[in-house]
Amino acid sequence: MSKRAKMPGPEAGTTVVGSTAVQFRVDYEQAKQLPIGESVDSDVIPAGGHLWRIEFCPRGGSYDDNEYVSIHFSLMSKNRNVKAIYEAFLLDRDGKPSSMPTGRALKSFVNIGPDLIASWGFDIAERNLVETNYVIDGHVTFMCTIMVIHDSLVPVPPSDIGTHLGSLLHHTDGTDVSFIIDGETFHAHRAVLAARSPVFKAELFGSMAEATMSCITLQDITPSTFKVMLRFIYTDDLPLEEELADSPIEMFQNLLAAADRYALDRLKFICAQRLLDEVSVETVATILACAETYNCPSLKNKCIEFFVVEENFKEAMFTEAYGLLVLKFPSLTAELRKRVRT
Repeated sequence: MSKRAKMPGPEAGTTVVGSTAVQFRVDYEQAKQLPIGESVDSDVIPAGGHLWRIEFCPRGGSYDDNEYVSIHFSLMSKNRNVKAIYEAFLLDRDGKPSSMPTGRALKSFVNIGPDLIASWGFDIAERNLVETNYVIDGHVTFMCTIMVIHDSLVPVPPSDIGTHLGSLLHHTDGTDVSFIIDGETFHAHRAVLAARSPVFKAELFGSMAEATMSCITLQDITPSTFKVMLRFIYTDDLPLEEELADSPIEMFQNLLAAADRYALDRLKFICAQRLLDEVSVETVATILACAETYNCPSLKNKCIEFFVVEENFKEAMFTEAYGLLVLKFPSLTAELRKRVRT
């Protein structure tokens, strides 16, 4: 086992097969009672076509380094031939990466027998330092990454299917349906829309009237919102914020409504995250109303957590958006007042 082992990332000629990053939160108060070499284990984690387990040793992996806490990565799959880069670091009290060096290691497992433990790890920090600075509410949290790689003499380029599908939007060849919104026409392909949205599938290939229509007029959505949604359907990506026609908050609220309407769940989560980044005293009421309207419980809860901080509530309650929130969702605002008082 190496202390704070650091290895370079994948070089030219190396293909990243797959990777995953997880937060590993451990009850440190219980874990620190374990003897040297014993660990608290994570659930089994998939990465790069293999199964892994992260192990936290609060008193190190051996008597030689028992003054340190350490992280180990164990290969759990039956296929024991794999090469991977492991990375781990502590999160501080604000949930940000610690200022200490990141533990990183490159390890190859070749022809590991089924009865042998395929594990590798490194020390993260001195135990006293962890207990003083990184134990929060009795817990310590690590960010861990597993990147499975494959040495190849023929580098495989990244997928460009999104670029190719996105190019279909720039011309009308092969399109078989069009949408008219406020006088603006958008051409599309029924099969692509149906593959991405169950709502479009029901409309365009089911028993609804739209199934026989080559041109469909849409209401309750703006051309700019539909254009961005259409791009996402074809490319699974959104334009940069500076490319958006409206303000970021307005656009992502409109996109969230469209994603909810057409059951585009990934787009809905992306919009919720973007709106969460925009939460402030001036915007929280508007974003909370949007979350409540379109059933985004995570966004709603984060807005409520922001709202019930007394200083935030005293300012936000004088905004025009809060007045509209009171009118539209009186039970929600009553709950907010109750939680602020308690």
